[in-house]
Amino acid sequence: MALADGGEGTLDVLGGPNRESVVTGPLGKPVKAQWRFQGDTAVIEMARASGLSIVGDAQHNDAVAASTTGTGELIDKALDLGARRIIVCLGGSATTDGGLGAIRAIRSPARLKAVDFLIACDVTTQFVDAAVVFGPQKGATASQVRLLTGRLERLIQMYRENYGVDVSKIEGAGAAGGLAGGLVALGGKLIPGFEMVADEANLHDRVAQADLVITGEGQIDHTSYDGKVVGGVIDTAHHFNKSVAAIVGSIDFELVTDDALIRPNPLLAISDIYGREKAMNEPLWCIEHATLELLRNYVVN
Repeated sequence: MALADGGEGTLDVLGGPNRESVVTGPLGKPVKAQWRFQGDTAVIEMARASGLSIVGDAQHNDAVAASTTGTGELIDKALDLGARRIIVCLGGSATTDGGLGAIRAIRSPARLKAVDFLIACDVTTQFVDAAVVFGPQKGATASQVRLLTGRLERLIQMYRENYGVDVSKIEGAGAAGGLAGGLVALGGKLIPGFEMVADEANLHDRVAQADLVITGEGQIDHTSYDGKVVGGVIDTAHHFNKSVAAIVGSIDFELVTDDALIRPNPLLAISDIYGREKAMNEPLWCIEHATLELLRNYVVN
């Protein structure tokens, strides 16, 4: 089954897009952003409206000017359609505007008070730290990081005065360049992305019925256990006392964990089994054969 951590790719896991809207891209140009509206629930992946991939990469981004306006426009469209539940998935942003662009794009934000407004993310970054932590990977220079940090500090005061919410005290408010904090100021509720996806996909029921759980990712390291899919699956499997294995591309042997119980067993790296070149050139073949061998050993034992 497909899973995600609340960032890019989450929309596809939650049923995939069934709508497309032209909105304002991160640098002001119109972009076609796909999203989902089913029943009374909207799922919006901010990266599709305000993502770094839209501008190409950090080198082509304007880290200071990049705006979340398009994400706000999608939220506004969902409200116009009568959404009673809106899920905004964060991650992959080009922006560090503290969510101001999105807020300004939502006509009559008071409408959100009648909505179950959920903000899915997988980081714990504080609002004011968004520029320092994520700015450089969006193309911000050292001086721009300082400028953006000052702007975030002013937004903390603005959101406190306008909405009565102190986003500086909220863990994770710095996600997506502070978009998380801006949306929380409007009444949004920050939720762990993986847990939200797991609930929507009925992961717990599926694991409870399984004999063996297999998960995987490109490289397993200490971040794999910090709100990511692999760590979440392993924790869920152990909760139900299920055997759990992981097939990964490679292993960071500086994996930081003192608790052997959270390690999958076995933990297989296709780069170790088949060599790095074959793992890079034929990953699906390597994963398939590693899985078959894993299942043979599981049945025998």
